[in-house]
Amino acid sequence: MKDALLNMQKQAIELLSEAKEKATIEELRVRFLGKKGEVTAILKQLGTLADAERKELGALANEVREQIDNEIRKQLKILDDKNLSSQLTTEKLDVTLPGNRPAQGKRHPLQQVLDEIKEIFLGMGFDTVAGPEVEYDHYNFEMLNMPRSHPARDTQDTFYITENILLRTQTSPMQVRTMEKGELPIRVIVPGRVYRSDAVDATHSPLFHQIEGLVVDKGITFSDLKGTLEVFIRKLYGEETKARFRPHHFAYTEPSAEMDMSCFKCGGKGCSMCKGEGWIEILGCGVVHPDVLRNCGIDPDVYSGYAFGMGLERITMMRYNIDDMRLLYENDMRFLRQF
Repeated sequence: MKDALLNMQKQAIELLSEAKEKATIEELRVRFLGKKGEVTAILKQLGTLADAERKELGALANEVREQIDNEIRKQLKILDDKNLSSQLTTEKLDVTLPGNRPAQGKRHPLQQVLDEIKEIFLGMGFDTVAGPEVEYDHYNFEMLNMPRSHPARDTQDTFYITENILLRTQTSPMQVRTMEKGELPIRVIVPGRVYRSDAVDATHSPLFHQIEGLVVDKGITFSDLKGTLEVFIRKLYGEETKARFRPHHFAYTEPSAEMDMSCFKCGGKGCSMCKGEGWIEILGCGVVHPDVLRNCGIDPDVYSGYAFGMGLERITMMRYNIDDMRLLYENDMRFLRQF
């Protein structure tokens, strides 16, 4: 039995050293050390031996089992190291190769120009305020000195939700809401989306953006308005840009004016951009009507102010020489990547 144990140990070690796969090693473990394995079978026979012989062979059997178990662990580690080395070789990452740079977005041209306009007015002491796009008729029209018979209130021009609720046609309602707070003096710009029932073409859209401004304080005159807007267009289009003001009519300002700027493309000589006139219409403005101040609880005998409004799309199109407003809304990356 002693010779059988030693031969068994020798055979097991030889077979394990030749094993190339973990499955083979597992089969050998079951063969020699399993519940029905060869070493276990010999251990079961020890009960038939004399005490002295049983003690000697029992110690030898345990030693053989331990040697086989150690060899199994050794061979498993060799296979694991070999597999890991192979895996590291086949799955090696070449860190010298450049990575795939993810696409990086940037601001829309409308947002770029809006941010620049905000920065200009911020430098002149203006705050930026925003308000609801679904507005009451009271704020959109009535408080701005526009009676029910005013053409701007025709349902062909305005998206009415109910008789008294509509999609705002201008950002002027936030001027009213700001004045109603009574926190004077006021110096704000109001950018935002507005809605009008216009057919879509190269220069019109039912959704567009406006930027309106309002100043209310003691001693404000039309000269203050002119000075502010002249600084604005020079900052935006260059120091050589000139402005002119033409009389106009707005229900919520008196006097009112349209402001033109000298054509930035031809310098006022006349070209296709300005249609040969040398001037480009850019915004409407005027001194806040006394009735609008009264509607908001401000005494027009003590305070005065001015207001102006411009279309962001028009400013952007002139800034980048874009000839079709629809390009700003179509999300065509070939167009947007230019800015």
